[in-house]
Amino acid sequence: MKLRIVCPALAALALGHALAGCRSTTTAAKPSFTLAWSEYPSWSVFGVAHEKKLIDGDAGKLGRLEEKWGVDIVLKQADYEPCLQMYGSGACDAVCITNMDVLTPALGRKSVAVLPTSTSVGADACIVVGINDVKQLRGRKVHGLSKSVSEYCFVRNLEKLGEKESDFQFTNMDPGEAAKAMQTDQKDYQAIMVWNPFVLQTLKLRKDAKVLFDSSTIPGEIIDMVVIGKDSLGKPGGRAFSCAVIDTYYELNKMLEDKTTGNDTLVALGAKFSSLGLDEMKKVVEQTRFYKTPKEGMDVFKGEQLQKTMTTVVDFCVSHDIVKKKPSIAYTAAQDAQLVFDASMIDEVQKKTK
Repeated sequence: MKLRIVCPALAALALGHALAGCRSTTTAAKPSFTLAWSEYPSWSVFGVAHEKKLIDGDAGKLGRLEEKWGVDIVLKQADYEPCLQMYGSGACDAVCITNMDVLTPALGRKSVAVLPTSTSVGADACIVVGINDVKQLRGRKVHGLSKSVSEYCFVRNLEKLGEKESDFQFTNMDPGEAAKAMQTDQKDYQAIMVWNPFVLQTLKLRKDAKVLFDSSTIPGEIIDMVVIGKDSLGKPGGRAFSCAVIDTYYELNKMLEDKTTGNDTLVALGAKFSSLGLDEMKKVVEQTRFYKTPKEGMDVFKGEQLQKTMTTVVDFCVSHDIVKKKPSIAYTAAQDAQLVFDASMIDEVQKKTK
């Protein structure tokens, strides 16, 4: 399960020798690179790709797409915050991360976003009990994870509804605990701001609960991505590694779209995302919209909307003390910046697979 937490300070030193095993190694045959991922619908794709033999996530073993690109992909699965720490400290080459959470590590490690995997269109939601409109939320505690996409989604919805953030009480709480409190009808938990699977679970267990608003009002603003360190991208085989990861993602999406393999593949994803079944996963992937094809991915990274979105996201993170300062951001590989959105490798994969 993905805990999409923004870490203002990445605890690199605290990781120490515990993360030493996550550093890139080189096999005799192929250059080796590590991808850190946590359980979330569009990131669990890589774990399923290992099971389906598209790639082999173990060091020194190659699946057919690794053979195709001439690299060894080593998968490192962990909870979300440790993945952020691994990436920020340089203990892995690439990471599955959101466009909001990448801002802090990018200040210390130049980063290249190479693949958008999905966007939240209802997977993040404000769930209420006994409240009929946003004005009734004024003065009430809304429990959710502060300095995260939950708070971002909450504030953006207030803006769209013409409300002032200062009139509301967003109260920091672990999303799992907040959901559990509402599910068990604990006192003073009439409003929570959480993400899936907590959204689905809460609505299932509390029949009087409902969604007041959700991330469907801000499509394309919360973007799940794969990001690689510019230092790793510059190593021999770095670009091929990035292409192999991208190719893997789109190949697994083809399996999801195929009528003969789609349900089985979706069940396999659900097994890695809070053990959800087929029907629940069908709902999950409606609310977490995958960028399924190279065209969709390039449209995101090369579209005008991304620059507007990132301005909004960065301004929010600075104003809410999530990042110390604005990182420099570029939208083509030709520009040098702390964070670059680079669609060129998606294009390379598309051309090679035609």
